[in-house]
Amino acid sequence: MRRILVRSLVTLAVLGLAAALGAAAAPATATPRAPYVRGTSTVPFYSYAGAVRESVWVSTPLDNDEDGVPDKVAVDVVRPRTGGVRVPVIMQASPYYTCCGRGPEKQVKEYDANGTITGQPLFYDNYFVPRGYAVIAVDMAGTGRSTGCTDTDGREDTLATKAVIDWLNGRAKATYADGSPADATAWTNGRVGMVGRGADGTVTNGVAATGVEGLKTVVPISATSSGYDYARHNGVVVSPDSNEYLFHMVNSRPAEACARVLRSLDVGSDDATGDYNAYWAERDVRPHASKVRASVFLVHGLNDGNVMTDHFALWWQELKVPRKLWLTQAGHVDPFDYRRAEWVDTLHRWFDFYLQGLRNGIDREPPVSRETSPGTWVDGPAWPAPGAREVRVPLGDGDGTTGTLGARSGRGGRVWTDDPDLSEDAATADPNRPVAGRAVFLSRPLARDMRLSGNPSVTLRVKVDRPTTELTARLVDYGTAARVNTVYPAEGLRTLDTRSCWGASTQADSACYLDSAQDVVTSDRGILTRGWQDAAHRVSLRFRVPLRPDRWYTIKVPMQATDQIVRAGHVLGLVLQQSDLEYTTPATTGATVRLDLSGSSLSLPVVGNARLPRPGAEAPRVEASDRIGRQDARLRSRPTP
Repeated sequence: MRRILVRSLVTLAVLGLAAALGAAAAPATATPRAPYVRGTSTVPFYSYAGAVRESVWVSTPLDNDEDGVPDKVAVDVVRPRTGGVRVPVIMQASPYYTCCGRGPEKQVKEYDANGTITGQPLFYDNYFVPRGYAVIAVDMAGTGRSTGCTDTDGREDTLATKAVIDWLNGRAKATYADGSPADATAWTNGRVGMVGRGADGTVTNGVAATGVEGLKTVVPISATSSGYDYARHNGVVVSPDSNEYLFHMVNSRPAEACARVLRSLDVGSDDATGDYNAYWAERDVRPHASKVRASVFLVHGLNDGNVMTDHFALWWQELKVPRKLWLTQAGHVDPFDYRRAEWVDTLHRWFDFYLQGLRNGIDREPPVSRETSPGTWVDGPAWPAPGAREVRVPLGDGDGTTGTLGARSGRGGRVWTDDPDLSEDAATADPNRPVAGRAVFLSRPLARDMRLSGNPSVTLRVKVDRPTTELTARLVDYGTAARVNTVYPAEGLRTLDTRSCWGASTQADSACYLDSAQDVVTSDRGILTRGWQDAAHRVSLRFRVPLRPDRWYTIKVPMQATDQIVRAGHVLGLVLQQSDLEYTTPATTGATVRLDLSGSSLSLPVVGNARLPRPGAEAPRVEASDRIGRQDARLRSRPTP
């Protein structure tokens, strides 16, 4: 009898644990008899024109403008008049609502004479408010109508935004403009989903990493997951004073109110060394992935030259919650502007599942959707692709000018001196021609398609005649094909003259937006991925170890995550150089690098059994001169909304 009782207790405990684990991944329970639900979908039911529009100021736990009172963030609310039905919230926090606008049409917040919100940027309120959601737009600390000071992805940005979710759940206080208390619990059930692109997505990641109760799902689009990796590439400075630049772009406070915070941004970022320090650790969410309780829907551009692909990849791999991923061939853009109908439908079902508790099956669909070529999307079960394996590719001597990629390491070497003015166009063009400041290695034409999914890298055995130098690697697909033209600032899109409407409109807030299409060109090569490494940071990103000119060193140059297909007949190329004026701010030491081929190799994340053909005695002849030029390359190193 005792054995049966013990077995029953164990069974109940196991069932209880399973239920608890299931609850973490399950959607919220639907509101009983919600009038805006039909089957497993929310539908337009409430009047958008008749929605409640109000502004409140939420008290935060911080006072970083040091005026003796808690900082307050301004929150503009658009919510349906539900007659007592409490609804979930879609929330976008941004520093850009006043200075720069959101979306391709640069929409800013619009207010009436009384200071009440009349127009929120983007389509979220137009579309979701009639469907039983409140949509709120938060001016991040120190921007718009908020107090405090922005600290560029730091503690203030995160905790001040988190305070809004606390208010929605009755754990923080807020007031209207006249000082009277504002209580959200009368109209919301406290379930929150955050969404945003760029800096808006970055704060979304940051708030999710606090594990705040009530945040049920997040949708970060082209968002960073490490401030260091945005401003540095393995010790190489991307743009000096980048955080101060962003501060000045978005700040709405008097200069004297935030002088101390501005100084801390300058000192803490430590541009002089490029080291990872406590300042950057505060802006790194990856170590806190285990705290995330919300489901995550990541969206990123495989050719995003602003927020590099490691930001999504390293975050994605750390998350232990329900996940979904879209990867596009475009750059730093919103899916509303390249896959509009599919995006609105998918986002609608995602929010319905995790915020309304409607079991519409989105959790059983393939979690990964990637664009393999312009306009062609393929779904998959995981990322990186199942079956991806690391393949080591030796570097061969070739003809002594252009090397080979293939089965046997070369016995020779390469010697080149840094050319800080060597552009990406020049470095990757005419790979069979000697060009000062670069070294090129080519495969033979591929016999069949090869998919790369993950992080390539190159290991270099080098001798350097300076205490350090920057090392840059580019993986290039040589072959004529239609490609998305991601030249800055269009990022792969062209705006059309037509408009389409997504939701309800008022005279002050239209739901109709200019249509867009991918900008597709035919080019003779495409950059698959890039990588950078400061040689003195080869041991650790936290400190520098200078090189000695009489010694050989083995230095790994990691490349950004990618998922691309190199087509049959194309040639895979590896281009090495030192300074990169395209994606970093060169700090040339004038170094000369001596490369030992026998100790150097390329590592590729190859899916399946595809392999590079055995190289011949010489590299193949490749014509690659017709390349679309970029605008001023240094514009890429400036943070953009």
